[in-house]
Amino acid sequence: MELKRVGLSEDERILVRGRTVASRNPAVLLWGGSSVDLTVRCSELWVELAGPFAIREVWIAIEINGEIMARQMVSPERSRICIFRGKSTARPSRVRIIKEAQAMNDETEHRLEVYAFYLDGEVLETAPKKRRIEFIGDSINSGEGARGAVEEDEWIPLYFSHTHAYPYMVAKELDADYRVVSQGGWGLYVSWDNRRQCNIPRIYREICSVTVPDFAVAGLHEANDFAAWQPDVIVVNLGTNDNGAFHNVPFVDPESGESFKMHMSGEHFENGNFIPGTDYEPEDLKKVSDAATAFLATLRECNPKAHIIWAFGILGSDLAPAIQAGIEEYKKQSGDGRVEFLPIPDTTPETVGSCGHPGVKAHRLAAEVIAARIAEICQ
Repeated sequence: MELKRVGLSEDERILVRGRTVASRNPAVLLWGGSSVDLTVRCSELWVELAGPFAIREVWIAIEINGEIMARQMVSPERSRICIFRGKSTARPSRVRIIKEAQAMNDETEHRLEVYAFYLDGEVLETAPKKRRIEFIGDSINSGEGARGAVEEDEWIPLYFSHTHAYPYMVAKELDADYRVVSQGGWGLYVSWDNRRQCNIPRIYREICSVTVPDFAVAGLHEANDFAAWQPDVIVVNLGTNDNGAFHNVPFVDPESGESFKMHMSGEHFENGNFIPGTDYEPEDLKKVSDAATAFLATLRECNPKAHIIWAFGILGSDLAPAIQAGIEEYKKQSGDGRVEFLPIPDTTPETVGSCGHPGVKAHRLAAEVIAARIAEICQ
């Protein structure tokens, strides 16, 4: 039987999840965890897609009826992938094509393009999810190191896996539609290597401004339409890279020559090697606290009804007091009682993954804590 082509621009029952531009010919997925979601009744199903990239290739996971059935690299050229064949049509199949790795901030091309599906049956309405959750963070939320052997330490998409990270797990447990805004190395105030421009609050209001300005898809730097998708809960996990900045060398801007550094007392260079200090400088800790206060105000402005959880501690909790101080200052200034700090389990030698990041076991433990708290909030 000849398969019928159904383009995403032709059938609104095919859902595009995650922040992106409005065009659906093709649908362009940038953020990790972004997906195309549809319900079909057919015995054979193919997807037409492409994964253009300049440096780092695109990976996807294929979920069928709630289970991950495949994980693979995508050709940069437009091509078709068989999702299943020979399947019974006695009951519908719910299928998701999920982008596994994060948006790549130094790329000019990296994206997943989904054009159409080919099937020998019909597309059906997809049942709505029970709630909406937004996850905001860094490489932890992006699932870096969630796949791969412990000894692997290369920074490549192979070791990024959204479907093995806690945002996916929490959303699945709670039957939630969700979005992820996360970028490895970026912080609340500063990146791990002391780059001031690499912080999530700076780009939060735009669709996907971690991308370089000359990115191949126009419109990604435009304002996000918050009214079109409002979360019930926002889970923030920022601060880990800010902590790294305290222990790292200054960043020197190659154009201006200016340098920036989060300081610890006693830090110095010895025989050309940087020796970190012992105590956090209070002035720089306050920069982290103030950034938390300001970001919470932004989140509330953009998401008036969401409950906000700052989940922290999966890769150390040294900056927890500074973040908590920022949260308390925000609550004092605003009178907003729908914001809280939630400790989550630290990664151990038994739960670590590749690239020195939390492994799937660590993500499961974090997901249990976060999902339980959200379930209490959303009763």
